[in-house]
Amino acid sequence: LAAFARSHDVHLTIVGPEAPLCGGIVNAFHNAGLRIFGPDSTGAQLEGSKIFAKQFMQRQGIPTAAFEVFDNLEKALAYVRTHGAPLVVKADGLAAGKGVSVCATVAEAEQAVRAMLEQHVFGEAGRRVLIEECLSGEEASILALTDGKTIVPLESSQDHKRVYDNDEGPNTGGMGAYSPAPVVTPRVMREVQEQVLQPFLKGLQNERIDYHGVIYAGLMIERGSVRVLEF
Repeated sequence: LAAFARSHDVHLTIVGPEAPLCGGIVNAFHNAGLRIFGPDSTGAQLEGSKIFAKQFMQRQGIPTAAFEVFDNLEKALAYVRTHGAPLVVKADGLAAGKGVSVCATVAEAEQAVRAMLEQHVFGEAGRRVLIEECLSGEEASILALTDGKTIVPLESSQDHKRVYDNDEGPNTGGMGAYSPAPVVTPRVMREVQEQVLQPFLKGLQNERIDYHGVIYAGLMIERGSVRVLEF
């Protein structure tokens, strides 16, 4: 692709999918002196690794669900049984939007853990798992443009995540969306700016992460308070 961009005099490349970003396409284009829109391979880990993203949030004081990380089946199952449900079980890596199981019962959580750590249904992406507290509220999405120095949010949106009516089915990669999201009031948007976007930007600078492109923050909003589900 870098050779194609150079031979066809492409002035700007915009990357859509996350896999090439995680694979280092931005690094390759920068090394070739080509202009490209997207984070480098380290910045892309904010989406490519849910554990990387959660630990980044923890370090930067960005509000998010409590979590534990496991790569051992028995330890993960013991945690589920001790903690009790509801829980959310997530594959660490990229799973095409399907690596998240919202578990209403201990049995469901055990099944999700076994699917990832024992049956390897997500392959390498599920080699490590996150087990999180299950947040309640209403989901919303904020996308923002950043050059690593400033950050500018776009309009809020909300997608239809669960397969069946009344939020009873499994999570999907999204089945349509609408914008703006009514739950993101001006007051909520101020909280997003102060508690999510500005700490995110400061974190990029503190940790010297080269991030040029779009950052997506998936939010859970309950009674006006905001927590980040994922980047």
